[in-house]
Amino acid sequence: MLKLQDYWRERSAKQKGILAAAFLLTFAAIAGLSWFASRPGMALLYSGLNSQQSGAILAAVEKSGIAYRIEGDSIWVDESRRDALRMSLAGEGLPDAGGAGYEILDGMSGFGTTSQMFDAAYWRAKEGELARTILALPNVRTARVHLAVPSGRGYRREAQATASVTVTTNGTALDRSQAKALKFLVSSGVPGMDADRVSVIDSERGVVTSGEEFASEDRETEMKRNVERILEAHVGMGNAIVELNLDVVNETERMTEQRFDPQQRALIAQENEESTDQSSNAQEGAVTAASNLPEGQGQGGGENKSSRSETRQRSNFEVSNVTREVSRRPGATRRLTVAVLVNGVAQTGADNQTTLVPREESELQAIRELVASAVGFDETRGDAITIKSLPFASLSEAGTAASEGGLLSRLDLNGMIRIILVGLFALALAMFLLRPILKAKPVQGGQAFALDTSAPVPAIRAPETPRTAAEALSGLPAVSAAVPEIDFTPATIASADPVDRLKELMKARKEESLKVLSGWIEKREDAV
Repeated sequence: MLKLQDYWRERSAKQKGILAAAFLLTFAAIAGLSWFASRPGMALLYSGLNSQQSGAILAAVEKSGIAYRIEGDSIWVDESRRDALRMSLAGEGLPDAGGAGYEILDGMSGFGTTSQMFDAAYWRAKEGELARTILALPNVRTARVHLAVPSGRGYRREAQATASVTVTTNGTALDRSQAKALKFLVSSGVPGMDADRVSVIDSERGVVTSGEEFASEDRETEMKRNVERILEAHVGMGNAIVELNLDVVNETERMTEQRFDPQQRALIAQENEESTDQSSNAQEGAVTAASNLPEGQGQGGGENKSSRSETRQRSNFEVSNVTREVSRRPGATRRLTVAVLVNGVAQTGADNQTTLVPREESELQAIRELVASAVGFDETRGDAITIKSLPFASLSEAGTAASEGGLLSRLDLNGMIRIILVGLFALALAMFLLRPILKAKPVQGGQAFALDTSAPVPAIRAPETPRTAAEALSGLPAVSAAVPEIDFTPATIASADPVDRLKELMKARKEESLKVLSGWIEKREDAV
């Protein structure tokens, strides 16, 4: 403490101000670091909500008394209470992303409610229920459903209903199978609606169509995955690269064909007609005596008889007529190209060095047959398959080796930042406190100034007669002049007497002088 007091007294006013400012700055830095370290860790509660949902969430969080922070459209809360708060908000129905459902109809009474009001509330409840069902998809964050159902009252012509679904995903794209499912979900929930009249819209990708005319990307992905699975079973994981290009028909074609074949006839009607005609003619002779004879005895005239039979047949035939109507929808494969790059095989040379060499042609031919069968290769369609075996570029060991997890890998980013800040402030504090001590000049003998005690100390005896101060001090050992550590600048004295200089020195350093004199006296008494 004495050294610090002496050091403080020896500083000038400017130096004292600098030391005080450094002390206050260090104290403020330590206090700020302590406050930052004592703050609770914040975790994300919800993000990307609209203003209405965010307001409801904030009201519930403030009511619970949990510390929170708002950054843009994100709400951060205490990490230790985040999960419990989410469960509590879910119990209250927050965040409400699907809108109201059939509970809208619970508040409607029969008095004062018109049919138009009830229909509007009913379709609004239907939209809310459909939106809640769509939110069951794992990658859908928000959903809105709009129904356009025309009224068929009176003499108005019945029109078909339409609908649109707008979804916002959590980053994962809405595939076409999900879009098709949404189409059938909405069309099944509305009577008389066709699935083709439902539009699915992704807030980031735009309109998502589930038709086959735009399904080439999904087909390419599936065919590519099938080829890679077959090749990896033989060449190993990561030793085969497959690129597939599928050219599909995007136009709709409808063709009607009618053919007449005269060689092929069909009997459609047949009529048969038969007619028979018989006639007789008798001629009388001259009148004689025989005419009076009984019958048959006196005939003298002639008789002519005739008969005719006729048969007619009528057949109606129809010429063969073939009518064919062909409707080609988009999605038919127009051309397919496949490129496969297979890694080489390791081979050890005469110098015991392992190199990659291309695979044999027979093996590549077998791979080609497998790929052709997997993708449905058709040479008449113009399909092409290219298979090459080339050595892959090898990475360095430093690039492929995975870093082992240590202490830093188990620390989160906030914890690492806190450790770094604590180290920096501790280093700064040590520099501020140790710098003045390191800059101070070393002293000898533990005193602010050193005296030459090597000179023989004269024996001190009890004075027989009183002496003056000058005479008493003349018996003291002389101060060594070879001590450069005395941090003292005496006033300018006209006299060069060493006794006067010693007096001035003792006046300026009273405490140190008393300690030195006491030490001499104790040593003298011990010697006696």
